[in-house]
Amino acid sequence: MAQRIPPLRTGHTLRLLEGSAQYFPALVAAIDGAHQEAWLETYIFDFNGDSAEVAWALERAARRGVNVRVVADGFGTGELPPAWRVRLLAAGVDWRTYAPPGRFGVLRPASWRRLHRKLCVVDGQVAFCGGINILDDLHDPNHGALEAPRLDFAVQVTGPLVAQARAAMLQLWQRMRAFDELKHGGLAGALTSLRGQRRPPRAAIAPPAHRRGSRAALALRDNVRHRTDIERAYRRAIGRAQSEVIIANAYFVPGRKMRQALVSAARRGVRVVLLLQGRYEYFMQYYAARPVYGVLLRAGVDIHEYSPGFLHAKVAVVDGRWSTVGSSNIDPLSLLLAREANVLIEDRKFAQSLRARLLDAVAHAGQRMDAAQYAQRPLRERVLERVALALMRIALAIQDKRTYW
Repeated sequence: MAQRIPPLRTGHTLRLLEGSAQYFPALVAAIDGAHQEAWLETYIFDFNGDSAEVAWALERAARRGVNVRVVADGFGTGELPPAWRVRLLAAGVDWRTYAPPGRFGVLRPASWRRLHRKLCVVDGQVAFCGGINILDDLHDPNHGALEAPRLDFAVQVTGPLVAQARAAMLQLWQRMRAFDELKHGGLAGALTSLRGQRRPPRAAIAPPAHRRGSRAALALRDNVRHRTDIERAYRRAIGRAQSEVIIANAYFVPGRKMRQALVSAARRGVRVVLLLQGRYEYFMQYYAARPVYGVLLRAGVDIHEYSPGFLHAKVAVVDGRWSTVGSSNIDPLSLLLAREANVLIEDRKFAQSLRARLLDAVAHAGQRMDAAQYAQRPLRERVLERVALALMRIALAIQDKRTYW
């Protein structure tokens, strides 16, 4: 089936949100104002610190009769804490776990296809999309308390793409319910789930979009109809760049086509700035990224490593007018395996706001990588890089993703 980049439509209002400090209050306010629906998808749903505020908002909404649905990834979230399970289920929150890893965990290749997108839709009127999990900025499930908050972003949207986000969430929900029904022997129930509610309640349908407002679109990544939408959107924007490309990305292991796009942009005089993870978080993502730096540095790409805290952003700004905010890293897991969601935006004011924040991080929190120093890095680092890259390639070969490199 042919892949295409979703067209940008007018009529959107957008609000850039940085970190859980801005995202959680906006999310809680929307859920507290919900009258009919509050649907949420996330990779990680943690209950420590300010994350609990979101859980409480979902509980309050369910208790007043709002249809509250939560889908959390089975690997990123795991089992609900017993006390919270009792509270949320008693309130009427419909909580589902996407693809629990099962007995063999990540040793089973089928379990590598994760739900990584972060979406919320309230009453069919407002949507949230970005890279921020339901996870306090100063807490990490693996590293504990953090000295500095993560650098991450989300966008709050009203306008036509809200219906797209709701439809995508509904489709996943129906498929999960149908799978559960089928697993328990109920073919009729599975078919009913697949034919379930497709349109929002009448009162929740968003008003017609105005001709004014920001141009935006929702780009999804799945394994059926939208396998390359997000990557294609990145490559097209980079290919059309005339003056500047700024990318902040947590796990950056670009494939051949993405590398070529960045190198080509730099060689034709476009300023290309990458803000990447500077702190060790995961072995494969940290070390597998570094072998690709050489070709980029030689082409004149500026690479800066963010080190005050963990970089978790998945954003970009091109020519100060096109931008994207979402969940997709530029690595094989995101671009080839996981369910992801990015908002594509053409709005100069929004882009300039995001650009200013990224350039501030580059100037004050990023350590510029020197090409000469990179070439002289220790043998031990080179060995670890090659091992990590080899493991990643083996993983892709198992999944039969042969065209990435």
